[in-house]
Amino acid sequence: MPEVIISGPAGRIEARYHHEPAPDAPVAIILHPHPQFGGTMNNQIVYQLYYTFVRRKFSVLRFNFRGVGRSQGLFDNGPGELSDAATALDWMQGYNPDSKFCWIAGVSFGSWISMQLLMRRPEIEGFISVAPPANLYDFSFLAPCPSSGLMINGAEDRVVSTEAVASLVERLKTQKGVIIDHQVVPKANHFFENEVEELMTYVDTYLDDRLNKREDSAA
Repeated sequence: MPEVIISGPAGRIEARYHHEPAPDAPVAIILHPHPQFGGTMNNQIVYQLYYTFVRRKFSVLRFNFRGVGRSQGLFDNGPGELSDAATALDWMQGYNPDSKFCWIAGVSFGSWISMQLLMRRPEIEGFISVAPPANLYDFSFLAPCPSSGLMINGAEDRVVSTEAVASLVERLKTQKGVIIDHQVVPKANHFFENEVEELMTYVDTYLDDRLNKREDSAA
């Protein structure tokens, strides 16, 4: 898990990178929660998402948004963080030019940024959005959502209600050819305290199902 430094739009971006040796290995990037509420690339859920893709032989990158850790710059409430994410994906693709496909995952604020990047980058084939802040940020840019993915939240989340996430998912489900799976983790709050293992069970099951179907269709 080597540390890498990426030249970003606001200066240095601090990151951790796993490189899969196969030249056509898929790539994934993981985006952390809100920088002003303690979110970093070392967040437990970000860490677990990183390794779930590593185990499935992806080249994977997680990084600190501007102003977090050793990343330079100042929090920009969205636009700058989206630029950071786009730069990180550019770096990944430059380092893995023969990659077969790309996934993105984000946690809370990071999921909002990840979905914006999804809209701008047609090569992103799938996504995992953990605790997407559907009642705090505008997701209307997903019109239509270009890729299928998983939105998952906690049943006891007092920051983002299940109803808000379900309403967002229902709006997206109407888009042709795109399937948004919505799962709710019982007993979990917004931070999935004591429920990260349960969260990852849902994520792993979804990811395996999508990747297996992809292999079957390619056979």
